[in-house]
Amino acid sequence: MHIIETRDLTFAYPNRPPALSGVNFTAGRKERVAVIGANGAGKSTLFKHLNGILTPSSGEVLVHGESVTKRNLREVRKAVGLVFQNPDDQVFSPTVEQDIAFGPANLGLDEETIAHRVESAIQLMALEDLRDRPPHHLSGGEKKRVAIAGVLAMEPQVLILDEPTAGLDPQGVADLIRFVNTLPEAFGMTVIFSTHHLDLVPELADSVYVMDHSRVVAHGSVPAIFSRPDLLEQTRLDVPALQRLMRDLRDVGVPIGEGYTYEEVREAFTAAYRGRA
Repeated sequence: MHIIETRDLTFAYPNRPPALSGVNFTAGRKERVAVIGANGAGKSTLFKHLNGILTPSSGEVLVHGESVTKRNLREVRKAVGLVFQNPDDQVFSPTVEQDIAFGPANLGLDEETIAHRVESAIQLMALEDLRDRPPHHLSGGEKKRVAIAGVLAMEPQVLILDEPTAGLDPQGVADLIRFVNTLPEAFGMTVIFSTHHLDLVPELADSVYVMDHSRVVAHGSVPAIFSRPDLLEQTRLDVPALQRLMRDLRDVGVPIGEGYTYEEVREAFTAAYRGRA
């Protein structure tokens, strides 16, 4: 059974064309799933359905095999946490510590449990020095970390990150990659994320969905998707720089193999240089 699934999910905002058209999507336990697509493809709208913020026009969303309804919405939001693209939509309490406590408090947890979860989330996101600061005084990257901490404090089984690297500096991006990659094994968590930075996808994802004009147009492993530059170009996405370079080298006769993550590409270049490709 998939931990989260959509079946023929369709949704339209009032007086606008469909934002989702027959979307079928699945994610398994401890899986890392990337959803990529140009602006307006439907990624954020899909994410808002996965924890019940939006209600489908038709089709359904299932969590642990059960259709999401008004009756089980509280349980769904315990299981599925969503971090918005813009942290200002999510961070609003007087202090960082209070903001992180907001979600667990809404779950009806006792004060001791809330305090424990808040402290754990603060440590996970390295927010010890910011706990008493007003969130609106923080940088964009700091707000993003607070927003993620607030969702982690609810201890979801699925963490959804909408453009998680937006507003982060290079060190913040590197830290986020390391953190996200610990979640499946350390916490048994499924991670679903969107990004316009396709170079990050091989470092973060086990599988990839490609969306275009409200539909899923492709789904597969990282090699299956990134070995199709025609697909990426047709959906208005840039081929990642490393894959573009390797393709260009092969076109001029350099015997270089395939690679998608930084480590794989480094090994391919090393093998080619030594004449073993």
